[in-house]
Amino acid sequence: ELEQQLTAAPQRSRSSLLSDILHQTVLHPLCVRFPPPASYRRCFLTELIKKHESTAADPLDELYDALAPILTEEESIRCYKSYLLPSGEPVTLSESVAIISQGTTGLVTWDAALHLAEWATENPKVFTDRTVLELGSGVGFTGLVICKTCNPKTYIFSDYHHCVLKQLTENILLNGFTLEPETTNPAQGQEAEGQEYQQPKLIVAELDWGSVTEKQLLALQADVIIAADVVYDPEVTLSLIGMLQKFSTLRADRKPEVYIALTVRNADTYHTFQAELDKAGIRWQIIPAHSNSIFLHDTQPNVTILQLFI
Repeated sequence: ELEQQLTAAPQRSRSSLLSDILHQTVLHPLCVRFPPPASYRRCFLTELIKKHESTAADPLDELYDALAPILTEEESIRCYKSYLLPSGEPVTLSESVAIISQGTTGLVTWDAALHLAEWATENPKVFTDRTVLELGSGVGFTGLVICKTCNPKTYIFSDYHHCVLKQLTENILLNGFTLEPETTNPAQGQEAEGQEYQQPKLIVAELDWGSVTEKQLLALQADVIIAADVVYDPEVTLSLIGMLQKFSTLRADRKPEVYIALTVRNADTYHTFQAELDKAGIRWQIIPAHSNSIFLHDTQPNVTILQLFI
């Protein structure tokens, strides 16, 4: 489509079009402040220059000036990724460049997290004015989207790996939120002198599924529990189900709603998860796919959201 526009446009308009693209991408203030990987910016600008040169137009100095410093820029082990919400507000994350780093896969954003976030923006009532517990929050993408679009009362990000918790905390602060001390009871302090908080109350909690006690879970007072891409290993799956069973025995009067987004990479792992849920007496159903693709990512037909009834 871009090539067609460039071919059809007068030479002056071609340069103007490419200049606009440059300023909406690599030279956008958000990208300048929080740059994506150098390798990505190099590839993007190289392709843009090729598109320009294919029209036989005069060289556009802006493109070469933007590329020059990136050619010598060293690749970092960390990078930024920014996603624009429908409101135009960004969610910016500092992530690892590598899929696995520091012994964990929790320092990057996975497809199921994007999928769950998109579903949440279509179903804000699930989260509005409620206490949400996210399991395996990773670098925080899903939770930050929900906090910016769904108006939860309290949002509890949780993970176990210390490097993930550190990066998660930095990303929450990076997006303009403040954090409550982990020791704060989420059920307290929602209103002060009759005035409601403008922002949800955010907490980062260290949560080990295998050793967490019923008392600790009860203190969280979760109305909704969510997780993305946490079903990938049989041992982890059993720990997750064991913890959900503890939740089931805690609050017989008002049990939390549970939504798990997962990418079906291995059919056996997926079916084992379903079988273990059945064995534990946890009913489940598949949530219909959402209609909006808000964030630019590879559409994964094998991403599923399950609602669990604990």
